Amino acid sequence: MAASSDAAQPGVNVGTIWHELVRRLAGLEELVVGPGAPALAQERVEGWRYLLRFLEAGLRLTQAGGDPDHPELVRMIENSMSWGLDNPDCNYSFARVRGGASYRIGGRIGSARHLEIQVNTGHFGDGNIGGWRTVASLIRDEIEHDAEGNFEILLGPDPAAGVPNRMVLDDEASFVLIRQYFADWENERPADLYIERLDGELPRPVLTEAAFEARAADLLQWIETGARSWAAMSRLVHAAPVHRVEMTPPLTGNAGLRGQAYGMGHYQCAPDQALVLEFTPPQCRMWGVQLCNVWWESMEFARRQSSLNSHQAVLDPDGVFRGVVAHRDPGCANWIDCEGHTDGTIAVRYLFPDVVNPPALRVVPLADLAQVLPASSPRVTPAERRQILARRSRAVQLRYRY
Repeated sequence: MAASSDAAQPGVNVGTIWHELVRRLAGLEELVVGPGAPALAQERVEGWRYLLRFLEAGLRLTQAGGDPDHPELVRMIENSMSWGLDNPDCNYSFARVRGGASYRIGGRIGSARHLEIQVNTGHFGDGNIGGWRTVASLIRDEIEHDAEGNFEILLGPDPAAGVPNRMVLDDEASFVLIRQYFADWENERPADLYIERLDGELPRPVLTEAAFEARAADLLQWIETGARSWAAMSRLVHAAPVHRVEMTPPLTGNAGLRGQAYGMGHYQCAPDQALVLEFTPPQCRMWGVQLCNVWWESMEFARRQSSLNSHQAVLDPDGVFRGVVAHRDPGCANWIDCEGHTDGTIAVRYLFPDVVNPPALRVVPLADLAQVLPASSPRVTPAERRQILARRSRAVQLRYRY
């Protein structure tokens, strides 16, 4: 719709978009209380929280980060805004771009274990994950920078020849996604990043009805299609047989993190049980294990140990990782706290692995855990656990720079 100052024009002037937003938000309650919705009180409470978080994420993606002509990198996921099977080890940043336009991404590269700058087609709200395509990407190893870590990347249909950091965009390019993976949460630091359009209008024009409606359309799609598609994917995993983690080969070209093997499965663990997860870690840049609830929110990972990665976990002397999912602390170093959930998603990620071996899962009585684990498996005291959790909380706050 073209911009208009006519007070009789439908759209912004008569609140049509606002009314439609409210209507679609109201319709999302069926995900929490409608047919097939989770029945447990904890899951329903988390469902209402999830809808608020999903709305907040949508506002960031479509409003603050939704202008391809004057882009801004926004944090689209964090500990208090979890959705979409997010990874506790990752900082995610997003900005809209326009195919055929030219941009610069720059800043200081930081010290994350891994960084990828990726341009994709589609949008997180369109529900068409299988149709997304990676147009261009650069990982940390490929980005030239000076001794202080400063760098610039040119993006566009024909970036200048001879420029070391170049990303060629086609006409379907629609968003930049930057992932920063942290293994040592306490010492690795995020990059300082900016994005700017090189061939855009300055100063930024005042907001028009047409510009607002374009971003509002993305938000409406996010609420209507996105929320339901992510919920459907979570329910699909929860309908699968329990205690079987299916691994993908390392991904390339489909908007997943390049070189990462993903695994996910459905777990169940009663309060008097323990779920033992075992695998020999591959040679890789890093790996991680996490739990998610039925809404595909990461379980609280700053103040609970609901995830472990290759830096945080302690291997047994035989080189095997043995994680223990349980409702209360069994004194194992590799306890994975299920936050009271008897049912959820377990996810495993290997980054640039030499082999992709699926983990083995088995349920045992919690009372028998000491006999099940090797005597040499690392243990921690309650005081040590408290220190571990305090350090996790501080590290997450610093990583997100609250």
